[in-house]
Amino acid sequence: MKNKLNNELAVCGIAAVKELVKLNKDKIRRFYYSRDRMMDFKDVFKFLAEKKVPYNNVPDGELQKLSGTVHHQGVVAMIEQSEIPHLNVEITDEWLHNKESAILLDRVGNANNLGAIVRSAAFFGFKNIVIPLDEAQSSVTTSSYRVAQGGMEHVNIYSIRSIEKLLVSMKGKMVRFGTDVRATTTVDKIPELCENKPALIVLGNEENGISKTVRENCDELVIIPYKDEDSADFEQPIESLNVAQAASIVLYECRKLKK
Repeated sequence: MKNKLNNELAVCGIAAVKELVKLNKDKIRRFYYSRDRMMDFKDVFKFLAEKKVPYNNVPDGELQKLSGTVHHQGVVAMIEQSEIPHLNVEITDEWLHNKESAILLDRVGNANNLGAIVRSAAFFGFKNIVIPLDEAQSSVTTSSYRVAQGGMEHVNIYSIRSIEKLLVSMKGKMVRFGTDVRATTTVDKIPELCENKPALIVLGNEENGISKTVRENCDELVIIPYKDEDSADFEQPIESLNVAQAASIVLYECRKLKK
């Protein structure tokens, strides 16, 4: 939940707040907790006091009001809602120099899905995530922060105005993979197809998948193979996985790449 007046974002959930405290406690502007959570965060109170950052024990109802959710788990940290940095040539040049792969989201609209993708990215060591400045694309929210379970502190999220321009600019520099249910190349082929180049993995919208423009600007379209798809009596019950589930499988297969 964003506090527009103070330009703040509420971070809630035990795992998300603990990782924030561990790695980026300087971001905290205000800190609230239930009595049951006092011992979980007692070590940060001294730091907050020294920095003159307000921290208070408040009732669950107040925590719900601050976070905008009943899933606050007894703790809410208010941080500055900073703008997502725009991806530029200097950043992509650094990716190429270090052979770092990246994830590009093509209008993933659900905040929980974004959070789950961030969690998987952090787990598998992918630190670069790019999202378009598009109303159909979810941005960083209280929900995505909580679902990421601390993963937000381990990834870099960048914004772009044009997905097509990024894909065009990375032609021949990164191997551009689009996830698509119509593809024939399976995701386990990604590492060998990359050879010595980093990968740019595009994950599509929950309803429509990747756009036509994305498909036309990818080097390879990849699919997660179905169970027993070659069997004569196989009947596919579900066309595709949720984008966050698909992301986990794709990133698992990419774990051997330089991230």
